[in-house]
Amino acid sequence: MPTFHIEQFGCRATQADGAAVERQLRLQGCSVALDSSTAEFVVINTCTVTAAADTQARDAIRKIHAANPQARIIVTGCYAQRAPEDLASLPGVSYVVGNSHKPQIPSLVLSIQSNSSMSSNSKFLPLSLLKPAGTIAPPSAAPTLWGDIFALSDVLVAPVLGGEGNHTRPTLKIQDGCNSRCSFCVIPFVRGKSRSLPVATVVSEIERLSDSGYKEIVLSGINLGAYGRDLSPRVEFPDLLRQILEETNIERLRISSIEPLDVTRDLVALFAASDRLAAHFHMPLQSASNPILAAMHRWYRSEHYARRVEFIHELLPLAAIGADVITGFPGETEEDHSTTLRFIESLPFTYLHIFSYSKRPGTKAATLPNQLAGSVIRRRARELRALAEHKSAEFRAKQIGRELRVLTLRRDPSSSDPEATPAISENYLTVQIPVAVPPNQFLWVTITDFNGKNLLASPLELRFTGAEGVVSLERA
Repeated sequence: MPTFHIEQFGCRATQADGAAVERQLRLQGCSVALDSSTAEFVVINTCTVTAAADTQARDAIRKIHAANPQARIIVTGCYAQRAPEDLASLPGVSYVVGNSHKPQIPSLVLSIQSNSSMSSNSKFLPLSLLKPAGTIAPPSAAPTLWGDIFALSDVLVAPVLGGEGNHTRPTLKIQDGCNSRCSFCVIPFVRGKSRSLPVATVVSEIERLSDSGYKEIVLSGINLGAYGRDLSPRVEFPDLLRQILEETNIERLRISSIEPLDVTRDLVALFAASDRLAAHFHMPLQSASNPILAAMHRWYRSEHYARRVEFIHELLPLAAIGADVITGFPGETEEDHSTTLRFIESLPFTYLHIFSYSKRPGTKAATLPNQLAGSVIRRRARELRALAEHKSAEFRAKQIGRELRVLTLRRDPSSSDPEATPAISENYLTVQIPVAVPPNQFLWVTITDFNGKNLLASPLELRFTGAEGVVSLERA
């Protein structure tokens, strides 16, 4: 049977898709190669949220082909759905498979390996059909599987066991697609309409992971708060969380990014009432200037967003509160930028993800006048990142002397202190424990210091025996 390697780019949802493809390939008897240089098939799962993501994918294809020219490279993901012609003409690319046909990758691999043809429902398109009229496709262009993304009704499912947390904290994608049309965002056009995993499937996957020994699971989606609105009968996201808590034994559940208007008092109260829900909210802000929010087609204004932060801080004063911020949107003035800086400074954010605006083909924002100069965007991004560092350092410094319950992660043998154990708290803080502790263990620690980069912690109680290390980890 063939060997394969999956090269992942992009968000948790993209990584979840890759995990689902890997699961399917394994079930069909394929073997995972150590890396792309030894694989017979390399699946490159792309992102297209920014121009930089596109460039990263193209560079990866070139490097993998140079290192392993015999490999069959299959390019899939959001970039493959948005612009298959960009990828099909690259040297080394054997096939391009859009998100619309991503579930068919395992069948494609086996059909190639056995020199058989795929089913009649899986027609490869000549690149000329995807290119504008009057242009000529390169004769060497790779065949493409591509179709209407809005016709999809299923969600690829398999927990991501790698990535953040290093196999300790699986990510389970429970929702895909988006019905919003933010003017800067290409994702709805490459992911399709919002759709949800059935509740029973979500509960079953979490039960399986919990029974396998995982103690924390991260729920993710393209628009996570929209979960269940497409189901019949309709399911509200807080009700799904309640059912998970009632029907599974998972010790800690964390949610990924959620739109601010979906952060209701009911949702925050649910988090405050359960120590099994991580006190961590990531709400995309994008801008605090109301005129810019309107131009972005964001369905809230800064005062609505601030109210959500106040809900959280009132009931969960130690919660992590993170945000995405886009700087340099077309027409953004210095006053708009200053408004965003003042807004962030005034609220208890604990971390920020700063993005420089990137023009995405096919979006309304790409056609707007007053596109900003790159130098202006880079300067504003630096100012926002400096503020983000200040807010993050301020929050971490406030943890000194506090007791936190943390989940241990895998130690890094290449670090400066390979015996130190990294761990993550429910409020999304990474701490270093100065002793070797097995991964995937909950324990209570006291935060002893913040050295400007890392939080240092001392365990409140550890009991060791023999070479295997910890027998029990308890609060003293």
